[in-house]
Amino acid sequence: MHTGNRDRLFELAGLFTRLGFTAFGGPAAHIAMMHDEVVVRRRWIEEQHFLDMIGAVNLVPGPNSTELALHIGQVRAGWRGLLVAGCSFILPAVLIVGICAWAYVEYGSTPQAGALLYGVKPVIVAIVVQALWRLGRSALKTPLLAAAAVGVLLFYLLGANELLLLFGVGALVAAGDRLWRRGVWALPGLGVVGLEGEPSLSQLFGVFLKAGALLYGSGYVLLAFLHNDLVVQLGWLTHQQLLDAVAVGQFTPGPVFTTATFVGYVVAGVPGALVATLGIFLPSFFLVAGLGHIVPWLRRTSWSAALLDGVNAAALGLMAGVSWQLGQTAVLDWLTALLAVGSYVVLTRWRINSAWLVAAGAGVGLLQAIL
Repeated sequence: MHTGNRDRLFELAGLFTRLGFTAFGGPAAHIAMMHDEVVVRRRWIEEQHFLDMIGAVNLVPGPNSTELALHIGQVRAGWRGLLVAGCSFILPAVLIVGICAWAYVEYGSTPQAGALLYGVKPVIVAIVVQALWRLGRSALKTPLLAAAAVGVLLFYLLGANELLLLFGVGALVAAGDRLWRRGVWALPGLGVVGLEGEPSLSQLFGVFLKAGALLYGSGYVLLAFLHNDLVVQLGWLTHQQLLDAVAVGQFTPGPVFTTATFVGYVVAGVPGALVATLGIFLPSFFLVAGLGHIVPWLRRTSWSAALLDGVNAAALGLMAGVSWQLGQTAVLDWLTALLAVGSYVVLTRWRINSAWLVAAGAGVGLLQAIL
């Protein structure tokens, strides 16, 4: 392997391992932190290319921020970079969630993370808002795109389906652009083969492979998807156990889809955790490998470029909606408000690594709990 490519692989491994341990807050926060690292600080990827990658991963099923990590790795160091970035981002979260699952099975409860998240959440809000501001200046190039983003934000807050907004707005912008030049939906489940009974590793792998290959949307969509298969049809989990699994995926750093690791461990121990994790993330590696060749092509023709611009604007609108919802749960008093505003000021005035702000927020949360 060429020395330069080997250096890039080590850089990818270091960056995404750190993000896997520190990227709290869900996909919008992960995307904001990746933007800070690979566009602003390291300049590995141009702003427009990064936006196009966000739009592309929103068009395919699977965990968006994990797929963005895979895509960044592929752009930086080819297929080896894709594997290194993906594994480096996923494995720290799998380790943390695996420990939580072990504690849950042994002691009957999940670790308390309220104090930690008290200080981390306001910082995450600031990171996402700052990334939205920077990305918006590049993505919202016309009044039509700006209106599309605002419209998506409003409809999302009113409860509209994320996928309908993404595809619908993308198509409308493409159609509008063409006219100007001239003058969860979640995919339905396929059903689980098998009856209620003792857990089977092959069945467990199949459940999570199906989720990874077909699922659009947030962790709450994952909750509904897995409830039907694991609680209703197979009877391997109680509803409360599934709620606890999704909660652990939400409050731990890294990909939210590591909920699969927790569920797999509860159902079938370490082997179950491994096959469930492999099942839910495996489709993303193949999807992103194909996307790497499609995204440049989308930018080359006018109609597909307009479609991608529309999807990018819609994706930013969705990120804004998520950050608003996160802000409502994060900014609870004068201290969390100070953390959010202070973090935003620091990010805009100095090129500080966002991971340090997350660590500082965690420290403030723990100190507040102790005092």
